[in-house]
Amino acid sequence: MGFRPEYLIPLAILALLFFGPKRLPEVGSSIGKTIREFQKSMREVTESHEEPTPAVAPPAQQPQVSAPSAATEAPNE
Repeated sequence: MGFRPEYLIPLAILALLFFGPKRLPEVGSSIGKTIREFQKSMREVTESHEEPTPAVAPPAQQPQVSAPSAATEAPNE
């Protein structure tokens, strides 16, 4: 089934009776703002998941000095 345009007229009449003609524009505006904020937050969430995380830069290259290992050196005799 799904949403059909024929349902708008009874829905509009019910909204008019429930909220009244003075508050109806205010309610419609707040519903629109809520939907826009929801869509904005959903876009931000999906964009943050799609973007690759920035790689951490490797530390600055420093010359490696190897200390002599006692196990690899033979004593000078």
